[in-house]
Amino acid sequence: MSSALVSVVIPTYNRAYCIERAIDSVLAQTHRHVDVIVVDDGSKDDTRELIARRYGGDARVRYIYQENRGVTGARNAGLRQVRGDYVALLDSDDIWKFWKLELQVACLERLPQAGMIWTDMEAIDPDGRVFDPAFLRTMYSAYQWFTSDDLFDESFPLPDISVSPPALTNPPRLYLGDIYSPMVMGNLVHTSTVLLRRERFEKVREFNEELRYSGEDYDFHLRTCREGPVAFVNLASIEYQKGMPDQLTSDAYNIFRARNFLNTITPVLKRDRERIRLSHDMLRFLLSDAHQWVGEAALDIGETAEARRHLSRSLLLRPWQPRSAGLLILAILPRRFGEGMRQLYRTVKAMARRLTHEAPIP
Repeated sequence: MSSALVSVVIPTYNRAYCIERAIDSVLAQTHRHVDVIVVDDGSKDDTRELIARRYGGDARVRYIYQENRGVTGARNAGLRQVRGDYVALLDSDDIWKFWKLELQVACLERLPQAGMIWTDMEAIDPDGRVFDPAFLRTMYSAYQWFTSDDLFDESFPLPDISVSPPALTNPPRLYLGDIYSPMVMGNLVHTSTVLLRRERFEKVREFNEELRYSGEDYDFHLRTCREGPVAFVNLASIEYQKGMPDQLTSDAYNIFRARNFLNTITPVLKRDRERIRLSHDMLRFLLSDAHQWVGEAALDIGETAEARRHLSRSLLLRPWQPRSAGLLILAILPRRFGEGMRQLYRTVKAMARRLTHEAPIP
């Protein structure tokens, strides 16, 4: 078994009710060489006391407190303290399978050209029940464009490791490739599943703190993929918590996700257009869809001028779009007529989301 040290950064804010599960899932890893950095982003609950009581005598756990700066600032504070050969990221409401690090370290040691590896994930509800055993393609809508064979250049049977994941009907595979171009269509990587080689981390360094509330993950992983090949295992290595009211994936943050996505891809397309191996039609669809997303999210919160601007841009890029056209009409209607229609639209959309249980995230 590898003796490589893995530094694990866990940002947290008012998560005393669940952070023990996250930390314990790291300390229970079959890969024993871990360095856990818990960054408390100004919690008002008893997080500090809990960490001191449960882990104060464990040299593997370091606790950092800072005034509230948001999850991006908390992650960066932890990343500045890493000392491992590998760097892992874990949200404080997620849980790792006990074999996660051992599997990923073994894969990266087999593929020295890969700077990062990530996996699929199980989705669990607030009661801990699994409602989707392979949630990655459900959560990240960019997967609609690609199969695993489209994304990667090579694949291998999963390497044998000393503690194997449970036997599955379809044996998992290890994939390798340069996915920078496909990543431009949207995020394909979930943060709590990631393990970074130290050399790749040194090239990417930090999350962009200008991307408040959401979207910083996509920007970070996109820059990671820009630096070279990455690897993926089509096996769930974490339990991803869904349905908690304090999550940044809730609908209240949709406008930030939409704006930050557009603000991430716009400079990328200007800088790297010659490098990005995507068709002109795909890129027009991408930009049109991104403007529609911002326009719809702006309409949801009553920012009708912003909605009109982005929905008009979406239609200029791709004229035949009944959805964007309908949303633009809602944004143009006079206040005395439009607000009632917009409220009806928001109600119907909320009902549809509850029925489908999940709104995919680009």
